[in-house]
Amino acid sequence: MPEVKPNLLIKTKAPPSLQQKLQAQFNCFDIRKGIDQVPSEVLEHCEIMVAGGESRVDQELMHKLPKLRLISNVGVGYDGIDLNCAKARGIAVTNTPDVLSGEVADLCVALMLSLSRRLPEADAYVRSGRWESEGPFPLTCRMSKTRAGIVGLGRIGREIVKRLKAFDMEIAFYGHHDEPGVQRMPSLLELAAFADYLIVCVPGRPENKNLIDAKVLQALGPNGRLINIARGSVVDEEALTTALEQGVIAGAGLDVFAQEPKVGERLCKLTDRTVLLPHVGSATAQTRQAMGDLVWANIEAYLSGKPLLTLVPELKG
Repeated sequence: MPEVKPNLLIKTKAPPSLQQKLQAQFNCFDIRKGIDQVPSEVLEHCEIMVAGGESRVDQELMHKLPKLRLISNVGVGYDGIDLNCAKARGIAVTNTPDVLSGEVADLCVALMLSLSRRLPEADAYVRSGRWESEGPFPLTCRMSKTRAGIVGLGRIGREIVKRLKAFDMEIAFYGHHDEPGVQRMPSLLELAAFADYLIVCVPGRPENKNLIDAKVLQALGPNGRLINIARGSVVDEEALTTALEQGVIAGAGLDVFAQEPKVGERLCKLTDRTVLLPHVGSATAQTRQAMGDLVWANIEAYLSGKPLLTLVPELKG
């Protein structure tokens, strides 16, 4: 008799290479739209779920999966997973740190340059024929030799520091992890007042919700620009939109949003002071391959009874 494949739940859009491996080794059930169509015997006995940074895996879902033992997360962020419930239930949660840090840092720099030099607008200026009809594009703002304030100096933040040093920028941060040669500010408001570019790198945990609020934006000031490559929940999007409309800050480069993929109409209209991206920080073929490989390695470790490679910090010990 042919060997019966174990079952596996998928709650994210997995990278193609990972999807192929999963389908070859498991009976895969896509639960992104819910579990109503999944046979009850699958839910009762399934041990492994593949989730993503956008996935919501709450207590209600976990209680419907009594044998669930591993949630292997495609992405460094896992704020949609109820870790308290996972810990109480003995469910391991892994993520994919390090392999995407450099890619997200690259995108951060790209956002900063695009915003300061108004690259999307300049591109549209050429394509519309306005260069020929109206003459030179308006002067923009340089990025080099300015000040960068980084909110959260973890893996991605440290990679950003490496890149910004090449621009002769003065760099400071507010957070828990020290970095040699980088000034730590005693408060977020003082960091915002210091910065020409305020870069958000903290996890989307409940304690960080709306961390960047109207007071922080006011401190950033009319020559300051906000860059968010973390999570949309960390920024008070209504306060940010109002600050941009009223000239409280100069601009914003955003890869994440509060209710993505839905983006506010008012924010989208501010084409002269925003650069908006569809959450593509790690979205290169090479990095998604590496992320998928790490997810698969964690699944293999679980199946063979070996230590998991990247158990999230909250569940260690």
